[in-house]
Amino acid sequence: MNLSPLHDRVIVKPATPEETTKGGIIIPDTAKEKPMQGKVVAVGSGKVAEDGKVTPMTLKVGDTVLYGKYSGTEVSVEGDDFLIMREGDVFAVING
Repeated sequence: MNLSPLHDRVIVKPATPEETTKGGIIIPDTAKEKPMQGKVVAVGSGKVAEDGKVTPMTLKVGDTVLYGKYSGTEVSVEGDDFLIMREGDVFAVING
């Protein structure tokens, strides 16, 4: 991927939306909800303060994260969909 986030931004590959419900009902494309979790594929260098100091990123490549339904900016690179968002838009890291 030829895309690198700047400063305190991360690039997330959203999880694929559910195709069926737990009861076995198939969900049509128009009714699928946007996923609210995904995997971090790239991170920036960190937030730059007014005095020029860089605060390192907490997230790292490979983390599975939980974010808001409408967080980030959607981009398509080489046929794959990604979200670019600030590290502060991520709610939690999913462990396990």
